[in-house]
Amino acid sequence: MADFSADSTTVRTPAGRITLADPAGNIALGPMDGRYRPAVAPLVDYLSEAALNRDRVAVEVEWLIHLTSNSVLPGTAPLSADAQAQLRAIVTEFDADSVTELAAIEKTTVHDVKAVEYYIGDRLAGIGIEELRPLVHFGCTSEDINNLSYALGVKGAVENVWLPAAKVLVAKIAEMARENKDIPMLSRTHGQPATPTTLGKELAVVVHRLNRQLERIAATQYLGKINGATGTYAAHYASAPQVDWQQVSKSFVEGLSLTWNPLTTQIESHDWQAELYADMARFNRILHNFCTDVWSYISIGYFAQIPVAGATGSSTMPHKVNPIRFENAEANLEISCALLDTLAATLVTSRWQRDLTDSSSQRNIGVAFGHSLLAISNVAGGLGRLDTAEAVLAEDLDHNWEVLGEAIQMVMRAEAVAGVAGMENPYERLKDLTRGQRVDAARMQEFVSSLGLSNEAEARLLALTPGTYTGIAATLVDHLKDV
Repeated sequence: MADFSADSTTVRTPAGRITLADPAGNIALGPMDGRYRPAVAPLVDYLSEAALNRDRVAVEVEWLIHLTSNSVLPGTAPLSADAQAQLRAIVTEFDADSVTELAAIEKTTVHDVKAVEYYIGDRLAGIGIEELRPLVHFGCTSEDINNLSYALGVKGAVENVWLPAAKVLVAKIAEMARENKDIPMLSRTHGQPATPTTLGKELAVVVHRLNRQLERIAATQYLGKINGATGTYAAHYASAPQVDWQQVSKSFVEGLSLTWNPLTTQIESHDWQAELYADMARFNRILHNFCTDVWSYISIGYFAQIPVAGATGSSTMPHKVNPIRFENAEANLEISCALLDTLAATLVTSRWQRDLTDSSSQRNIGVAFGHSLLAISNVAGGLGRLDTAEAVLAEDLDHNWEVLGEAIQMVMRAEAVAGVAGMENPYERLKDLTRGQRVDAARMQEFVSSLGLSNEAEARLLALTPGTYTGIAATLVDHLKDV
C-alpha cells in the first residue's frame, strides 16, 4: 500500500517508484476541481468556500449599514455616502489575499463567522468609523449570517448559472422536437413495437416535463432570517427595547432580495432549500431518462453520431463512436441526485433549536450543483453531435406493419356501432393475425380487404401505413412553450 503520511513529501508505491506528494495542496482531490473544472467554474463565484465568506462579509457590512441608516440604536446616525462606499468596497475588493487573511484570523478564533466579524472590524479605523466596531455582528448569531449568505449564494448560482444553462439545453431539445415533428418513428412500449409516433413529439414530451420543473425552480422563494440566538430577538430587545426589531429584520432580509421568514429556531429551517433541491433532482431524473432513451436510440441507429476529428472511441476498436456524452451525463446526474436528496432530507431536521448537521451538509451544495451542471453541458454537447437517421426510422416502421392492428380493430368497432355486419370480435381477430408475428404490407392489406368494411372505412385503412399512423403527433409539438 502506498504511504501517504502527512509528514512525508513523497509517496512510495509497492513497485518502489517515488511519487511527489502535494504539500501545497495544488492537486485536486475531486473531479469538480480537477478535470471538470472548466465546465463548473461559473459556480465558484457563488458556492465555493471563498464565495461563502465573501457573502458573509457582504451580509455583515449591509447589516451595519442598515442599522446606522435607520438610526436603530441610540447614538447612531446614517453613514456618509463615502463611508458606505468604503464599507461595500470590503466586499467588492474581496480577493485571494482576503481569503488568506480571513483564514489566518480563523486559526485564532476557530470560528468562521467570528473571523468575518474581526476581519470587518479591523478595517473600520481606516474608514474613520472605529467607534462602530460594536455594531458589527450586533444582535446576531452565526446562523443569522450563514443562512442569509447561503441563500444569496444559492440564489445567485440558480439564477445566474444553473437555470440559464438548463434553459439553453431545454431550448436545444425543443428545437430538435420542432425540426423532427413530422418524422414518423416506431414507438416501443415494454420494448416491443407499438403505435407509431413522431420523433419530434417524443422529444416534445421531454421538453414539456423539463419545463415544468424549470418553472418550479424559477419560482423558488429564498428565505432568510436575522432574529438572534433562538429566533426570539431576546438580545435585541434587551439592548434596545424601543425598536421594532421585527420590522428591522424584515426590511433587512427583503433588502437583500430574499423572502423574510418570521418564525424560526436558531436556524432558518431550510425548507426552501429542500424544496429547491427536490425540484432540481426531479429535473435531473427526467434528464437522466432522456439520456438513457437517446443512448438506446443511438444503439438501434435512429441517431447517427457525428465523429469528432482526432477523437478515439475505443483504444482497440477503431470503428467505434461511443455515446460518451450521454453516459457521462447519466453518471453525473446520479451523483447530483444522491447529494441533492441527502441535502433535502438532512436540512429540514435539527435537534431542538440547533445542531450543526446543516453546517457540514451545506458545504456540499456546490458539488451537487456542479455534477448537475456538468451533466447539462455533456447532454448539450452530445446533442450537437447527432443526426437523425430518417432512413433507419422509415425502415423500422416498414418492418412492423402489425402495429396497424390497433387501428383496424378500432375501425371495426366503429363500423359495428354503425350497423355494418360481420364486425364481431375485432380485437380477437387482429390478435390472431398479429400477436407475436410479423405481418407485411401485402398480408395486412389482404386482411383489410376481406373484412367487409364500408367502402370509406376500407379505403381509409388501405391507405394507412405504419409511417402515416401517427395521429396528431406532429401537431402536439405545437404545445411547446419557452420558459
